Amino acid sequence: MTSILAIDTATDRTTVGIVVDGVCIIELHHDDPLAHGEVLPKLVSQLLERRALIDSVAIGMGPGPFTGLRVGIAFGQAFALARGIPWVGVSSLAAMAFVHDDPEFIVAIDARRRELFCEHYLDGKLYAPSRTLQKEELVGAPLPIYKEPPTAMALAQLALTSLSVEEPIYIRKPDAYPAPKGVKFRPWTHVDLINIYALEKAIYLDDPWSLAQFKEEFAGTARQYLVAEFEGKIVGYAGVMVAGDVTDILTLTVDPEFRRRGIAREFLKRMIDWSRNQKVEAMMLEMRIGNAEAEPLYLAHGFRKIAERADYYGPGLTAVVMRKELRG
Repeated sequence: MTSILAIDTATDRTTVGIVVDGVCIIELHHDDPLAHGEVLPKLVSQLLERRALIDSVAIGMGPGPFTGLRVGIAFGQAFALARGIPWVGVSSLAAMAFVHDDPEFIVAIDARRRELFCEHYLDGKLYAPSRTLQKEELVGAPLPIYKEPPTAMALAQLALTSLSVEEPIYIRKPDAYPAPKGVKFRPWTHVDLINIYALEKAIYLDDPWSLAQFKEEFAGTARQYLVAEFEGKIVGYAGVMVAGDVTDILTLTVDPEFRRRGIAREFLKRMIDWSRNQKVEAMMLEMRIGNAEAEPLYLAHGFRKIAERADYYGPGLTAVVMRKELRG
């Protein structure tokens, strides 16, 4: 008799189950993309009340959002090590496909940033390798698209085949980056305004904010303003505010001598985190068209172009309006 503990946290669902000789005797799950670490031990504890004897562990190895995926893998491996039993990793997408027998179909896992991790199957075999697609790219697709999380049964059955996976499947690089070395990030203070204004005038020669505008922003509510300091010198500043059901990035500026050190990326990360805490639908920003330095940064963080505004920065200077969804 073989008893397999199956675990998967590659999707918004935490899935656990016990499969004995090809029969799933119990499966539990919890739907919350932010609760994998909290609920997984509790769910497994409930399983073990039903059956304590486990011979091996089947672990979904992704692809999936980095943090949630690591929770399931680390827990499953630690459980197997503590009990002295083997663990087998399987592709979460392959487990999702395992239960379908359509001639041709796609399986997909939410990758955040309005993207999906996808695999394309044809005649029961993987037709196209795992890749990331924008959700809009699959709208109107002529093939069935299955997004149901993998079941404990499928994970366990796949673990008994030769299709094992030894390493986590990361299609996209994680969002974690080291903070810029030697740079301190903190909120604006009133005494910073003169130095910020001086940097503003030096960078935006044609159309800088006035000192009065900076003072007005400093006095506002429902907003976050940050500065970056290097050896006591302000080398960048950024600001975001709540505007209805979105937040609006008002400025993100870095001293040219300190660019390409990750300062803008760190500003953006902090503003995204702050915006999520405001429980808004999305983030918005305007960017001068043709800004080759800023555009890749925004695109990499999930912003998408939605419109253009002619003469926004002056005659002949068009702005691109970008939006990042924070829900859905």
